[in-house]
Amino acid sequence: MNAAPIHLAIVGGGPTCTYVLERLAALVRDRRDPVALRITVYDLSGEFGPGQVHSPDQTRTSYLNRIVGQVAFAADESVIDAGPLLSAAERPTLLEWCRRKFEETGDPLYDVVAEDWPKRFVHGEALRDQFAGYVEILRAAEGVEVTLRQAEVVDLEERGERFAVITADGAEPYEADYVLMLTGHSSNRPELDPRQAHLARFAAEHPAHLIPSAYPLERSLDPAHTGPGKTVACLGMGLTGIDVLLYLTEGRGGTFERGADGELVYRRCGAEPDSIVAFSRSGLFTFARPYNEKERDIATLEYKGPFLTTAALAELRRTVGVPNVIGGVPKRQLDFERHVFPLIVLEMALIQYGVLFGPEFREAAIRAAQPAYEKFLADADAFADHHEAGDFLVAPVEDLARSTADRVDSVLAGRGALGAPGDALPPLDGAVRAFLTVVYGAERAGALLAEAGDPVAFAAAVAASESPWRHDTRAADHRFSWERTINPVPRSGYASPEEYVETFLDFLDRDIRWAAQGNLSNPAKAAADAAWRDLRGVVIDAVDFGGLLASSHRTFLSVYTPHHNRLCQGASVEAMEKVTALIKSGIVDISVGPGAGVECDEERGLFRINGPVTGAVRHADALVDARVHGFDAERDVMPVYPNLLRRGIVRKWANPGVGEPDFVPGGLDLTPEFHPVRADGSVDSRITFLGPPSEGVMYHQIGALRPNKDHHVIRDILCWIHAFMPQESPAGAATQELERNHS
Repeated sequence: MNAAPIHLAIVGGGPTCTYVLERLAALVRDRRDPVALRITVYDLSGEFGPGQVHSPDQTRTSYLNRIVGQVAFAADESVIDAGPLLSAAERPTLLEWCRRKFEETGDPLYDVVAEDWPKRFVHGEALRDQFAGYVEILRAAEGVEVTLRQAEVVDLEERGERFAVITADGAEPYEADYVLMLTGHSSNRPELDPRQAHLARFAAEHPAHLIPSAYPLERSLDPAHTGPGKTVACLGMGLTGIDVLLYLTEGRGGTFERGADGELVYRRCGAEPDSIVAFSRSGLFTFARPYNEKERDIATLEYKGPFLTTAALAELRRTVGVPNVIGGVPKRQLDFERHVFPLIVLEMALIQYGVLFGPEFREAAIRAAQPAYEKFLADADAFADHHEAGDFLVAPVEDLARSTADRVDSVLAGRGALGAPGDALPPLDGAVRAFLTVVYGAERAGALLAEAGDPVAFAAAVAASESPWRHDTRAADHRFSWERTINPVPRSGYASPEEYVETFLDFLDRDIRWAAQGNLSNPAKAAADAAWRDLRGVVIDAVDFGGLLASSHRTFLSVYTPHHNRLCQGASVEAMEKVTALIKSGIVDISVGPGAGVECDEERGLFRINGPVTGAVRHADALVDARVHGFDAERDVMPVYPNLLRRGIVRKWANPGVGEPDFVPGGLDLTPEFHPVRADGSVDSRITFLGPPSEGVMYHQIGALRPNKDHHVIRDILCWIHAFMPQESPAGAATQELERNHS
């Protein structure tokens, strides 16, 4: 055993801490040489395992933003170099945990399948259980002590080679050799946030009430300010905004009932606010997340793109990358809009038409697009802008789709026959079958094709059929368009707010139907899910550590990250059905439409929301900021980050501009090992930051662990552990290997 114990401090006891303790538990128990560890875990909420966001005691109305089958709590066989694994019984996935819980309790809440959307508190219950189990394993190991402290860490003070962990309760500081910061989601102080400062000043002097951050819902949404007789404005229509709407209605006691026609209806309880005005810059909720058809075989069905690849990025950096020096390392930077986005659009068009017309069309489209693709990689700056580049790349696919659609429509109208000779590609039979399956479903498509021998009868049967997903029934009407994809509700041309609401509800109905069809069967949902979710690793490769020019990085975060969230980070069909019911009931008001802004009405002392597109104006007693706050070490509500900045232990990362201003996202300057670069430029390997503080120098670092996925979170955790964990003695390791070989 190591002579002196290694003292570890983990700040934040939420989900990532649960994963950390799992790896420590497995590694410690597997060792032949005991290791002396003193582990202290701090959590302000005292919710060890779930953390405050996933608390088992939270409202029952909030959904987890992930299906049951995509949540794990431990490393599994898919994680490369994970080290020893716990037994299967000790590391259940969320699905296995729920099934076990259902067997124990019989509660239908836990009777789920992999594709179901769990409530967030259920995830919290499982996290709490798993955390407790991992702590038990650690405490049973020789030389290991685990202390759990409900306290807020406000500062780290250097004391020789260690850091003293300072807490708000004034307790004697714990001195740690290594500190792991897992503080999770936070928010910024409203008086320091340029988006909120004027609203905070107004609310301090008038009856209007500002809620600068929505979570925790149970505390922030006080009925005194958000109850009967009040109008609440919700700024933000993403997942947080949806949580707010459901909490203020269903969470107050309202109920949803499904009518005989299958439509969900909301029944008021009387404890809700009079009205909830939902608005945002786009005027759109996140799109409904599609049924995950890939869950049945993730390794095979997750998309691997032929065009948006890390090899393509490397070639673009070589041909058009702008030389810069990032953190002392030479790097050729790209412009996201000009160099990366056109490839995303190409992939989306290929996927959408490939689903619509079948795999043979897809292969033909890849071949057709290749010359334009190679020309783009050789000189992506030859185009006037990203619109021209995208049109150039998509044109060969679009031409093939147009000719295929004309041939399909000819057959569907009885003017042609399947099986007719010809050398046109792709084969017509496969395109017709794929199109009918998309529009009408596999069963109806089979019945229609059974009549294909008689073109007249076939055309009549097709004309009499209806699409359950409200697809256009002419192939020529299925056109890929990025603009229509991201703005499916027209942003102008409304005679009244009521007309806008009707148009919006029509879109919601279609979007929900498309989501129910699935992320392999629906062309639009497949395109968004594959290009923006499955290929996200390529985008991360483009962005991380100054991969983009400073101004382009700013544009990426402000414009394209919201697009990403709307396209592939949406709420479940069930949640969006509830949102639809709330709008139809009149309690949720979306009539201010896109481009709506909030102003301070000095005369009334209330917030005023103006809808420039619809002409609607609404006044609100309370304003909830339901937007995600980007991490900013200077403005964070947690004092620990401003204090670390003041001490020079950390500094904010800046993307240095080339002939333009630097871009400072707000996150910390970190190494690839997540260690902070101090104010003097030195690296402090005694501290590690995972999660939101790394957002800026890196992208998309926040995420729950997934089963059967070599997840970066586990690899990041292992990087931290291996830095301090003593190596096994040769004798111990040899004995261990011998036993493994004979087991």
